[in-house]
Amino acid sequence: MNARGKFRYTLLLASSLCTAVPSFAAETAESVETRISRLDQELAELKALVRNKPAATATPVTLSATSGAKVQFYGFARFDTSCDTGAIYPGNYAFWALPENGRKNDSEWNLTAGATRIGLNLSGTDAESMKLTGNIELDFLTSIATETSQAPRLRHGFIKACWPASDFSILAGQTWDLLSSLIPFVDDPALLWDAGNIGSRHPQIRLTKGFSTGNNGHLELAVAASRTIGDRTTFQTLALQNDTGKDAAIPSFQGRMAFSEPLIVKNQPATIALSGHYGQEEWDTNGTGSYKTLDSWSCNLELSMPLSDRMLVAGEYFTGSNLDDYLGGIGQGVNSTVATDPREIRAQGGWGALRYTINPETSVSLGAGIDDPKDNDLATAARSRNQTIFANVITKITANFILGLQLSDWKSDYKNADGSNAVRIQSSLTCKF
Repeated sequence: MNARGKFRYTLLLASSLCTAVPSFAAETAESVETRISRLDQELAELKALVRNKPAATATPVTLSATSGAKVQFYGFARFDTSCDTGAIYPGNYAFWALPENGRKNDSEWNLTAGATRIGLNLSGTDAESMKLTGNIELDFLTSIATETSQAPRLRHGFIKACWPASDFSILAGQTWDLLSSLIPFVDDPALLWDAGNIGSRHPQIRLTKGFSTGNNGHLELAVAASRTIGDRTTFQTLALQNDTGKDAAIPSFQGRMAFSEPLIVKNQPATIALSGHYGQEEWDTNGTGSYKTLDSWSCNLELSMPLSDRMLVAGEYFTGSNLDDYLGGIGQGVNSTVATDPREIRAQGGWGALRYTINPETSVSLGAGIDDPKDNDLATAARSRNQTIFANVITKITANFILGLQLSDWKSDYKNADGSNAVRIQSSLTCKF
């Protein structure tokens, strides 16, 4: 190639580059802007994902049996401490303030790990339209053994067959009663029992049917036949039956009707429920076959109402008689001071509480409860009124480590005798697994 040819080639190449550079630069700038925009969008999505991601929790251990059934292990270790300005019965948890008997400001300390709990969730080999589940749960809040060698206590032990398409289920075993089914917002394992909250756990056979209503409402009807537990604690003679509930001709019958529907807060239903029970006890009045049938009954109203995304108000009211087996009447069901004429003790009461969730880890609660037996049914020096107010804060230090702090004031009155007051400062440490 001669000199003129080389010059023309060089000029052509330079011209081509000059023409291509602006086009390349424009394309490069456009790609960078697009890439930056995409990266900003991805970063925003990642931040939202991290912000909304739930805290890591321990994964429950699930085992499969040779039959095909699955067993899920769960529970928690819990340690409770309390300091009381006066004697509170029974001590590890609070039912009522004991009479002072001349002992002013007789402070007490209680420390226990008895509320530690272990459980098994069971799921069977389901049929085409039926789902089979069960539960076995134990804790150690019992007075059977010593404080350092506490015996296990069965809380729940039941099987449940459910037909989801029909919203119908059958339950057989021991679990919560149907009556007054709300749980107060307290940190005490006693749950305001004998201080306004009634209902315990009994062996039972239960039928439950649900109905869908308009506006995302749900109506639930449930009935159960349950074991009646007797009131008498000591034999008067060897001929008398100690378990007056077992000696009765019928079991106890329970029922509950509950309606739920979002009212104030979307996707958080309010619930109003009416529940009750009826049972009998057969009290032997002598050793030759004479007895008296005593009734046990209750009528209960419960309400749970979300006021905002973070605030919930709830409460219950009860009235009835012979309620000691259901943790009402301040632990008094029958006045048996006259052996040949025992009579039921009537009582009424309830509780109310407000809970505010500060954030997903921390909530604060404030509430009160009262149990008021009818004085005319009581023997002298019997517990005639029991009331408490409480405030607490419960916070998750980590996803599975929970701290609870509670302050409560207790006032218990006694018929024709001096009443008593006590303030309890309580804390709990719980490690879930």
